[in-house]
Amino acid sequence: MTTFRWMAAVLAVMWCAGAAGGVLASDTKQAKSEGKVSPPAEAKININEASQSELMKLEGVNAGTAKKIIAWREAHGPFKHAHDLDKVPGVGHEVVSKNHGRIAVK
Repeated sequence: MTTFRWMAAVLAVMWCAGAAGGVLASDTKQAKSEGKVSPPAEAKININEASQSELMKLEGVNAGTAKKIIAWREAHGPFKHAHDLDKVPGVGHEVVSKNHGRIAVK
């Protein structure tokens, strides 16, 4: 009878360790996936039609910069290429390169 109790105790410990290991493993996977915070997939921003608030979604573009982009667009017509943002005073190459792939020209 003592052998049976001993085996039952060992099985219970193994079962609990397996269950806890499964929970810990899933928590670890979740923690790792949360650690790799990727930006949400956002739609591209059409710089020829975007409002000030939409332009401010671009990295490195604040309210003043967005106003400059809109003013330049109104004065010179629509942008032909994303890198044409370099022509706007106060918008440098860094803004264009930081937002590569997020800028659309339609």
